[in-house]
Amino acid sequence: MLTGDRPTGALHIGHYFGSIRNRVKLQRSGAEIWQLIADYQVITDREVAGDIRGSVTNLLVDNIAAGLDPEQATIFTHSSVPALNQLMLPFLSLVSVAELQRNPTVKDEARTAGITSIGGLLLTYPVHQAADILFCKANVVPVGRDQLPHIEQTRVIARRFNDRYGHVFPEPDALLSEAPLILGTDGTKMSKSKGNVIELRMSADETAKKIKGAKTDAERHITWDPDHRPEVANLLQVISLCEGTDPEQVAAEIGDGGGGALKARLTDAVNTELAPLRERRNELAADVGYLTSVLAAGNERANQMAEATLAEVRDAMGMDYRTLV
Repeated sequence: MLTGDRPTGALHIGHYFGSIRNRVKLQRSGAEIWQLIADYQVITDREVAGDIRGSVTNLLVDNIAAGLDPEQATIFTHSSVPALNQLMLPFLSLVSVAELQRNPTVKDEARTAGITSIGGLLLTYPVHQAADILFCKANVVPVGRDQLPHIEQTRVIARRFNDRYGHVFPEPDALLSEAPLILGTDGTKMSKSKGNVIELRMSADETAKKIKGAKTDAERHITWDPDHRPEVANLLQVISLCEGTDPEQVAAEIGDGGGGALKARLTDAVNTELAPLRERRNELAADVGYLTSVLAAGNERANQMAEATLAEVRDAMGMDYRTLV
C-alpha cells in the first residue's frame, strides 16, 4: 500500500477519516505500508514552499501519533529518492498532453490555488503520482473520491508500460474510505488553504471554537438529509465516524436540540476521538532525535526499492548497459 500527503501545513480531520485511519487498519492487517511525504509536490501549485521542514516534521508526527508504526511502515520524502523521480521520464512518454489537460483533479488544484496558467509540474502531477505508486509496486492506494482520476491515470500508465515493454508493474486499485469526502467548516471542500479545517494538532479548546463557527442552516430540527442539508449532514457524518454510530440515529437523538446541540456533541466526539493522538503527538514532537532517525531509515529503504525498480525498468526498456556483450 502506498499513500502520501503534501507537506503544505498540518493534517486535519479530512485526512484522518479520509485516509489515515485506513492506513492504520491496513497496517494491522499485515499490509506492507509505504508512506510518502510529498515535498516536491508542494511547489506544483505555489511559488514558494514555505516552512517545508516544519511541515515535513508535522506530517511525520501526525502519522506516527495516529498509529503508523515506523517498524512496519516505510515513511520517506520525495526529494530524498532520486530514482523514484527518474521514473517520470519513461512514464511521461506514455501519456499525451491532452490526457493531462483533461485531468479534473489538476483543474481543481489549479482553481483552488487561483492559478490561471498551469505550469509544467502541476500538469504532470498525475504522472509524478504514478511514479510514487509504482516505484514500490503498490497495488492498493487509500484515497478520497477526488483522487480517483489520479489512480486511473496510474493504471493507464502501468498498463501501457507493460504492453510496450513487458510486465513490470501491477495496476493499483483505489481504496475509498468510509468518508470519501468531508466538508470544511464553511460547507465547502475541506482545504488547508481555505482555513476551514480542524487540524489534528489543535487543542480541545481550539477545536471547540472552530466547530462553534461551523456552517449549518436555518432549520432548527436536526435531520439526516445529505441532499438537501449538506452542512448539517456533514457534521452528523463526522460524529458518526467518531462514535461508530449511524448518522441518521445521531440526528434523531439530537432532534429539536438544534445546531447548538449538534455542535456540542460534535465537539465532544472529535475531542474524544483525537485525545490519544494529541497526547502521543506531544510526546513525539519533543523527541527530535527519534523523528530524524525514523525519516533517515525510511529514506534509505525507499532508495533501495526505487533503485531496484528503476533497474528493472531499464532492463525492460533495453537500457541496461552494465554489459554490452
